[in-house]
Amino acid sequence: MTNPTLKTQASSNSSDSQDESIESEIRRIWRNVLVLGVAFMVHFTAFWGASNLQSSVNAEAGLGTITLAAIYASLLLSNILLPAMVIKWLGIKWTIVASMLTYTPFMLAQLHPRFSTMVPAGLAIGLGGGPLWCAKCTYLSVAAQAYAKLGRVSNTEDGGTQAKADRVVTRFFGVFFMFYSCSQVWGNLISSAVLSSGGDEIISNATTSIFTNSSVSSNNLDIVLAACGANFCPDNVVTTASEDALGPVLAPPSPEKIRTIALIYLACMLFAAGLVVVAVDPSDRYDKNRKSEEKKGPSGVKLLAVTLRQLGDLKQLLILPITMFIGAEQAFLAADYTAAFVSCSWSVSMVGFVMVAFGVCDAIASAVAGGIARTLGRPPLVCLALVLHAALIITLLVWRPTADKPVPFFLIAGLWGVCDAMWLVQINSLSGTMFPGKEEAAYSNFRLWESTGSVLTYAISPYLCTESIIYWLLVLLVVGCTGYAAVEWMERDLWYPGRERRKVQIVSKTQRAAHVESSVD
Repeated sequence: MTNPTLKTQASSNSSDSQDESIESEIRRIWRNVLVLGVAFMVHFTAFWGASNLQSSVNAEAGLGTITLAAIYASLLLSNILLPAMVIKWLGIKWTIVASMLTYTPFMLAQLHPRFSTMVPAGLAIGLGGGPLWCAKCTYLSVAAQAYAKLGRVSNTEDGGTQAKADRVVTRFFGVFFMFYSCSQVWGNLISSAVLSSGGDEIISNATTSIFTNSSVSSNNLDIVLAACGANFCPDNVVTTASEDALGPVLAPPSPEKIRTIALIYLACMLFAAGLVVVAVDPSDRYDKNRKSEEKKGPSGVKLLAVTLRQLGDLKQLLILPITMFIGAEQAFLAADYTAAFVSCSWSVSMVGFVMVAFGVCDAIASAVAGGIARTLGRPPLVCLALVLHAALIITLLVWRPTADKPVPFFLIAGLWGVCDAMWLVQINSLSGTMFPGKEEAAYSNFRLWESTGSVLTYAISPYLCTESIIYWLLVLLVVGCTGYAAVEWMERDLWYPGRERRKVQIVSKTQRAAHVESSVD
């Protein structure tokens, strides 16, 4: 006869063992999310540090901005045609590794910046960027669903497993973008530390212009006030300082400094790829059937078809303008704000320090945005981002920057980072949760139209005055938030605390593939 005490004890031991296993898996999921965030932080420390300097360091003939436009132009096609195919061949983890390595030629091209080296390197980044970001989004989504299945989401919150997974996705995206935003901090600190070392650049606080010698003209302050900020026009830029210069001077740093920065950034990228190889688990750990199901997933052509078909969904169409705005505002800050406001009226070497303010605020806002959204709902955060970003854009139209008043440079960059974080976290999570079973098409559309906004802004930057580009941003913001408001009205019961949330089943990869097949047919 079985002893009831022994039976109870065995059951208790089994339960304890199961709890330990669950806790261990929870920690492992968090470790993967954190390591992935750190790897992206290190990788984009290099990329953003170099990108933020392009419009100033490679200003001649618009080389820097044209290269940035090439990056995002190739990213447009890459987002649609390559992710599914590359992920099917390599798997999610190795897609991330391989895609990171496609960024390294860009750093090597900085050693000999020419159109023949920079533009092809930019195209390579774009080709790798599509699979990289799609793989990252998919990895976080899969990890979030595994986390939700383990039951470590507050039991006081309403909703089924998918509703819990939706909240975990938002949390994971918030943590990820906290690390990702830090890349702006470290990348810009590195560039500014290197560029401000030595004494080959003289910055005159009296004239607020940049000179590579001690000759300073008394009318330079008038030139800065008339030609920098919103009045900045690329046609007026000169790259060699002189006493009779009639426009803003963007004198490039010495080749030795550029070489030092490029090699440091190259080492960062190689380290990031190695970190993913060593410390991130394959995604099929969370879905045993995922590896075989990925082979049945959509090809690039099929994903293109389903991505375009997704545009037939009214909600997808309505969020396209705000998605474009995210890409446009990032491009504006990297290309126009750094050149027209910081480099023009202050110094190229100060670009990094100013962008540190952007990175710090972006990181902090990313970390708290997800938690605030869980408490207040998404719409209040988006409304705050709208009001704050509109105020910043209008400020840029009237502000006349001078180096003897440095605080506004940092304040505007920092608040811009807060807005960017709120847009990224909330619109990313919206794209992943609004279309259950169609995540590939939703994320593909997000990256497609974000890149479209970046490409258009980078493309017009070398040819239009900054004032025109600022108005372009303002129009996109108003149209984008109007479309977003319409989507929230259609989905108004889903994200306000205390209201009933949507309850849907988790859609498997096989079902997603079936949806793609039916869409193509």
